[in-house]
Amino acid sequence: MISKLREILVRVKNTNPWLLYLWLEKHRKKGVRDLVIQTDEQAILTLYENYSGKTPNLENPHDWGEKMQWLKLHYHNPLQTVCSDKYEARKYVADKGYVHTLNEVLQIVESIDEIDTASLPNQFVAKATHGSGWNMVCVDKEKVNWYIWKKIFKNWLKNNIYWPGREWPYKDMPHRIIFEKFLKDESGALMDYKFFCFDGKASFVQANKGRDTAIHAQNFYDLNWDVLPFGKDLIPLPEVDIPEPSLLAEMIKMAEDLAGYFPFVRVDLYQTDGKIVFGELTFYPKSGLPDFVPQEYNMIIGNKLQLPPGNNG
Repeated sequence: MISKLREILVRVKNTNPWLLYLWLEKHRKKGVRDLVIQTDEQAILTLYENYSGKTPNLENPHDWGEKMQWLKLHYHNPLQTVCSDKYEARKYVADKGYVHTLNEVLQIVESIDEIDTASLPNQFVAKATHGSGWNMVCVDKEKVNWYIWKKIFKNWLKNNIYWPGREWPYKDMPHRIIFEKFLKDESGALMDYKFFCFDGKASFVQANKGRDTAIHAQNFYDLNWDVLPFGKDLIPLPEVDIPEPSLLAEMIKMAEDLAGYFPFVRVDLYQTDGKIVFGELTFYPKSGLPDFVPQEYNMIIGNKLQLPPGNNG
């Protein structure tokens, strides 16, 4: 019940730009005021304890959440900063041989004064290259309130998501906004397929349907597209049919190619017009918090994550 109420509140916030701006400003100022004075370990403990009510074992981590926090503190691969940046990651993807999967870039800006709204098509997507979940999906430019959206963009450009959970790849990342071509698939929306990869091998896939609607299904599937008995923050809805993408085998290969360097990374892909489109690479989903449900799956999935030798601190 609490999870469902939270989902409703998040949906209301995400679909009302004025509420979204107020929420973003509140959290940005809190980050500047309260979090910068904490050490990395103190900030991680605060975030984890506020979310779960538990203190993570960072000396001898066992489950998903504890191991993800350990990675933040003790494993730093410089390539993670490149791959976390939604613009720079395109070069990594191209170098791996997947330039044909990159969505068209319409604009890339470092200031709201650089945004050329007149040249944007009627439909487009805007994203903060240095953030997570900072997105604008425009289906009709004529209905956009540019006054409030430019304030949101300005908030994004001033904000640094490194501070709350110490996701270190974002700390010194350039702050930019990228405008991309609007995409949709055969469903009339855009399904995203999130491949959880451990040591270069895809293990399972998260598929979301109906995001920001009253019926938001977030199901997990094995590589044969059989539904799995767990969710992440949301309980699974196996009764909601999420069809297997026709290019699943090619997606798995691509995800594993992109994941090969890392102990864990989530590779997000789309399928539209009969081709794969690259989304993003994510190293700490939900900041690595223990949000698998039922709760025991935080240990089951944590067992898949083999920690590398530490190279930081």
